[in-house]
Formats: sequence, C-alpha cells, structure tokens
Amino acid sequence: MRDILAELEAQRAAARAGGGERRIAAQHAKGKLTARERIELLLDEGSFEEFDMFVRHRCTDFGMQDERPAGDGVVTGWGTINGRMVYVFSQDFTVFGGSLSEAHAEKICKIMDMAIQNGAPVIGINDSGGARIQEGVASLAGYAAVFQRNILASGVVPQISLIMGPCAGGAVYSPAMTDFIFMVKDTSYMFVTGPEVVRTVTNEVVSAEELGGARTHTTRSSVADGAFENDVELLSEMRRLFDFLPLSNRGPVPVRPFFDDPARIEPSLDTLIPENPNQPYDIKELILKVADEGDFFEIQADFAANIVIGFIRIEGSTVGVVANQPMVLAGCLDIDASRKAARFVRFCDAFGIPILTFVDVPGFLPGTEQEYRGIIKHGAKLLFAYGEATVPKVTVLLRKCYGGAYVVMASKHLRGDFNYAWPTAEVAVMGAKGAVEILHRADRDDPERIARATREYEKRFANPFVAAERGFVDEVIMPHSTRRRVARAFASLRTKKLQNPWKKHDNMPL
Repeated sequence: MRDILAELEAQRAAARAGGGERRIAAQHAKGKLTARERIELLLDEGSFEEFDMFVRHRCTDFGMQDERPAGDGVVTGWGTINGRMVYVFSQDFTVFGGSLSEAHAEKICKIMDMAIQNGAPVIGINDSGGARIQEGVASLAGYAAVFQRNILASGVVPQISLIMGPCAGGAVYSPAMTDFIFMVKDTSYMFVTGPEVVRTVTNEVVSAEELGGARTHTTRSSVADGAFENDVELLSEMRRLFDFLPLSNRGPVPVRPFFDDPARIEPSLDTLIPENPNQPYDIKELILKVADEGDFFEIQADFAANIVIGFIRIEGSTVGVVANQPMVLAGCLDIDASRKAARFVRFCDAFGIPILTFVDVPGFLPGTEQEYRGIIKHGAKLLFAYGEATVPKVTVLLRKCYGGAYVVMASKHLRGDFNYAWPTAEVAVMGAKGAVEILHRADRDDPERIARATREYEKRFANPFVAAERGFVDEVIMPHSTRRRVARAFASLRTKKLQNPWKKHDNMPL
C-alpha cells in the first residue's frame, strides 16, 4: 500500500512541476507567475480542488508520443473566493507553450459544463501560444467546443477572462464572448493575426504591444475592461470584482456587511453642479459619495471616458452604475460610450443587478464621423438595453437632460422605476441657445431679442418642473439627500417582478 501511495505522490509531484524548473524559471524571468501560482493567489487558501491532473494528450504525430506531460498544459478545477464557489482554468505556458490540444480543450469544457450545471462563475486564465499545430484539426475542434460552452454559459453564469500572456488567433474568441476581460501591462497581448502576418499581408510594421497589448485594448479597441501592472495586482483585483457578482442568473445579488449609514447626508453635493452651465465637474465624486464606504469598482475606465460604468454597493447590496461624465466631451453620448454602457446594462440585467443612472447629457455627439460610423444604430443599442431591462432602475437627473439622449438614459419612458431630479436639472428637447435660434430664426440679427428669448426659454424649460408636472420625474430632491433617496428607492424595489413578452431571443441592433 505504501508503494502505491508513494507512486501517487510522485505522479502528483510530476504533474505539479509542469514543464520543469527551467521553463518555470523562464516564466518568472518574464515577470509572470506559473499557472498554479496564479490559482493559489486567486482562490482562498487551501480551497482549490483540481480535476484531471493526469490527463495526457493523445497525439502520435511529429514524435509527440514521446512527450506526454500530465495535465497537458492547463490546470482546471474549482475553489472559493471569500467563501463563494468558482470554477477556474489556468493555462500553463511551461507545457507546450500552453497550446490547446483536444485533451486540453476537454478539460476546460468539463469545468464549464459543471459551472453551468451547478450555477457558479468561470474564471479563465489565458497564457497560450494558441492551437497545438501538431494536432491539426483536432485542436481547432477543441476551440470550437470551448466557444460553444462560452455561448451556452452567457447570461447563465458570469464569465471572466484574465489575459496573462499571449492570446492569439482563434484563441481570442473565447475571451471575447465572456463578460469581462482583464490584461496585464507589458506581458499580455491579444490579436487575431500577429505582427509577422500583418507585415506580410499589409506591409504594416507594428509590434505585438502596439497591435494587441493592454494599452491598445483598454484605450482604443475596448476589447479589454481593464489592465493592471502585474499578475499579483490583477489577481487581487479579481477577488474584489468577484465579490460584487452573483454566482449565477438564478442566485441573488451578493449582500455584504456594511458600516455606512444609508441615510448619510452629503452637504458637499449641494455645490457639485457649477453655476456656469458650461463648466464641467467630476461625476465620480457623486458616485463615490453615494456608494457604501466610497467603494467603486470601475469598468473600462480608459475607454469612452465620457460615460462611467462600474459597481458600487448600497446597503451592502451590489448596484451597477452608469453615469455621464461632463469632464469628457461634456458628457455627450457617442458611438463608443453607447456600446460601452449598453453592454454593461445588459450584463446587469442578465444577472439581476439593479441599475443606478446619473444623467447629465447634452445630446448625442454631432458630426460626419459619428454619422458615417453608424451612431444611429450604436445609440440604439443603449436605448434597447435600458428598454428591455427588467431589474430595478433608479435614475437621477443632474443637469443637462436634452433630447433623445435624455430618453435613452433610463428615462421614465423606458420603464424607469424611480426617476429623481436635482433642482439643477434641465429637461428639454435641447439647450436654450439652440432652441431659441430655431424658434426665433427671424430675429437672428437682433441680439437683444435673442437674449431676451433665451432668458425666457431658460426660465420656462431649464428646470425639472415641466417634466415633474407630467409625471416624468417622480420627485425633485435635494442633492445632499441623494444617497438616502436612492437607498430607499432600491430597498422598495427588492421584490420587483417584471417580465418581457415571451420570445426566443430579441434582435437588438448589433
């Protein structure tokens, strides 16, 4: 019996060693952790239960039968993060460069099937050279099997992809279908075709970092939701994000102990809005002052900064926040902002996370570039997302609430549950200047009459009371009481039940 146990322990030790000390040292030399070290940092200590440690590839071509390491380049299993269950796979770059084989894909598919069945999130740690060329079409079939699981799991359990090394070719499409993608600066990259192929086909000379590094995907392409300095920081922040998310679409939104008075008054908010209507202010100040303990996990902070999205807690319960940012493009909605916010709203709705919207939007960004790139359809994505959402929706109108952009931002007309306004809110078709230029076109050459008409328009429409008269605003509130009013609104909506008409699926304007 002792011999058998010793043999088992020896086999386990060989599997844990991955590609061996030399390749592990090379991984560390690049500033990267190994697959197992990453899992240890991500999960609670001692909670990881591994699956398929002894799985080996079945390829016999190109001399592969002589090298069959246990685990086949990916570590899979389940564990807990702060006591809550999660499934995880971590590709091991020290074994065949983390390349995906048929057996490698089967291991990933197994834990994804279990995650869907048991209602727990999946976190995938990607560090791979791509499909294992020696296996040919079998490795491509493996990718397709993983993709199918990503599709089936979408909206059922949260899926998070951590890009912690190369992720190229067909491999990128699995993370692309997950809910969140995070990268490590300088050591991770994603692209469909690498720099060499790009140079051959298009004569463009570009580095891997420029083509698909963390900066590119967080600021230009919007593929990634955030980037961190190193492996340790990324894994630490993922533990923090995980605490905001429900385990599945069948589970409740997580509630954590809180030590912040829901009725807290913030007198500084009474002076947040500048007297000059053209002067910006930082919307994040409001978000932080409404959130429990000022805790805000922002998503896509470096992309389309004219809209801010992320998670906060109110009375310990997760809430998704969408807010126009007057500091960037005056808070206008453009193509990028609309796509960014629409995807976030749909994620929140899929997993029952209530949505808080702060509105200060002068309109959609004008210009030929926006029109040619399809602002009509992209703007409709946000409209569609808010309109189909059945979760509790609380909206606070802050300053400019003009035209179609006001309607899109979770207005009462899109089934907003509580629609509050600050006294500084201006709910109108457009700003006073533009409206007067249209209404008094004949007086354009008379500055005095134009100025008088502008003052009259502002007095009549540059306030929330016309909308309140119609019931489009439920209450005009004092800015300092925003946290209290929002907390009470969400508390009253905890038992909300709303269903859309039956359909196989919708056909949103993609």
